[in-house]
Amino acid sequence: MAHYHYREASGATPNAPLLLLFHGTGGDENQFFDLGNELLPGARIVAPRGDVSEHGALRYFKRTGEGVYDMADLALRTRQMADFIGARIAESQPSRVVGLGYSNGANILAAVQFAAPGLLDASVLMHPLIPFVPAPAPGLAGRKVLITAGRRDPIGPASATQALADYFVGQGADASVFWHDGGHELRGEELGAAQAFLAGV
Repeated sequence: MAHYHYREASGATPNAPLLLLFHGTGGDENQFFDLGNELLPGARIVAPRGDVSEHGALRYFKRTGEGVYDMADLALRTRQMADFIGARIAESQPSRVVGLGYSNGANILAAVQFAAPGLLDASVLMHPLIPFVPAPAPGLAGRKVLITAGRRDPIGPASATQALADYFVGQGADASVFWHDGGHELRGEELGAAQAFLAGV
C-alpha cells in the first residue's frame, strides 16, 4: 500500500464530510488546501501529494508523453489511491465522501471512480483527460459528478471531456459539464460552480 504524504484538517464534527483534494502536475498537497473550507465548510480535508516525479514535477501516475499514459502504472497507482482513500474513510466514518481534482489530479480521481465506484459519493473533475474507454462500472449509478473544462483546452480536448461525461451518464451517474471558453487554466467561475455543486451534495 502506498504511503502518501498528505496534509489534512479535521472536520467540524466527528463524522463530517470527507473532502479529498488532488493537485495538478507540478502542484502539491497545498495547491487547493486553503480552498477546501470554502468549497465544503466544516469538512475534514485530506490532500495527498502525488508520489511520481516527472522531471521534478509531482504527479499521481506515470505517462510516456502528453496524453499518453503508462496504463500498467495507472492501474497500480489507482489501486494504491483507492486503498488510501478507503483508509481515510475508515478513520472517521464520514457522512459523505467527496473528491476534487485538477488535471492529473482529476485523472487519478476519475480512475479511482472507475475501479472502486462505491468509494466516493460525489466528485469534481476539473480539466480531466481520460484517453481510453473505461470499463463499465455499474456502481457509479446515483453518484454525482461535475466536470469543469475549457472549450479550447489543448490538453483535454472538448470531445474527450464530453465522452467522459457521457460515460458517467451511461453508468447511471448524475453527471454534468461546466464549460468556460478558455483553455486548461482554472477560472473563478469553475470554482464557483464546484462550490455550488458541493453545497447540493
